Amino acid sequence: MRIFVTGATGFVGSAVVQELLHAGYEVTGLARSDEAEKSLIAAGAQVQKGDLDDLESLRNGAAGADGVIHTAFNHDFSKFKANCEADKRAVELFGNVLAGSDRPLIITSAIGILPQGHLVTEETVPTSGPAAHPRAASEEAAVAAGENGVRTSVIRLAPTVHGEGDHNFIPTLISLAKEKGISAYIGDGNNRWPAVHRLDTARLFRLVLEKGTAGSRYHAVAEEGIPFREIAAVIGRQLNVPVVSITPGEAANHFGWFTNFASMDIPSSSQLTREQLAWQPTQLGLIQDLTLPHYFQF
Repeated sequence: MRIFVTGATGFVGSAVVQELLHAGYEVTGLARSDEAEKSLIAAGAQVQKGDLDDLESLRNGAAGADGVIHTAFNHDFSKFKANCEADKRAVELFGNVLAGSDRPLIITSAIGILPQGHLVTEETVPTSGPAAHPRAASEEAAVAAGENGVRTSVIRLAPTVHGEGDHNFIPTLISLAKEKGISAYIGDGNNRWPAVHRLDTARLFRLVLEKGTAGSRYHAVAEEGIPFREIAAVIGRQLNVPVVSITPGEAANHFGWFTNFASMDIPSSSQLTREQLAWQPTQLGLIQDLTLPHYFQF
């Protein structure tokens, strides 16, 4: 069985590629650079050159596969809305290519698109209308593809997918703490972040491919909600800088573009995912992972 994987050399996607190869699948990965191409070949995968803006490349990759796993997303938050539009276009294209075939299409979404302040589950739907999160459109596109003969599934990632090689939210917090000389949290710091290790996430993608139910949403969440102040505290200890509460009014000056993420309160359950797929996270939790050297070597 050949699976086309976008984001195949990214932090999550590269782990998915390895998981699939080890399980005996043939993998074709999307590569936008010569370096990415070499990395995929070294891993044992085949290569489709292109990126999310190269729709013909996406079309060719999907057409030649028995299924598609879409993990790619441009994380340049200075043009977040445009990146969400590009993601939606990619999902729509995959839906059109796979229409009527009952081939699997697994797309990546985010816990962060859901309403905040209370425990969310796989059955929680994003806010609709003018207040809708821009990335929710990709989930809607997946639902539409499912109504057109595609075996679609959505995997929502926790705000922090952690592990060696992480270059996302946790390294951003570490860099800010180094720059500012303090490790900060907002108010009482009780706002909660779900977390999951990248290797547990990769295994979930494989299980959804093998056992997922068409039209289902799954949560890549190992820890339901870690208080942000605990994350700030371990970063402070590792860097030997003060751990400081700042007011909401001070947050924008300290966190900048990251303020909304630093204040995010979105505890999340993965109970249905675990029950339906027999998925049980086995890797280190976030706080323990943060005590290892790989987060503080740069």
